[in-house]
Amino acid sequence: MSTYAKDLAERVAVTFVQAFLAVFVVTDVSSAKTAAVAGAAAVLALIKGLAAKKAASGDTASLVL
Repeated sequence: MSTYAKDLAERVAVTFVQAFLAVFVVTDVSSAKTAAVAGAAAVLALIKGLAAKKAASGDTASLVL
């Protein structure tokens, strides 16, 4: 697995966990809805990481050059 793929996978997974915990702890939303919100945040992190690969140089999912 390339450095980029590992970086992107970590960013997406961590975004999912952070979003899930944030919504689950702060609100009284059901677990299914919380997972859906977290999944949407993770998808956005994935899209950003894919866009960063095209915009930035190097083998990273970051927009920082």
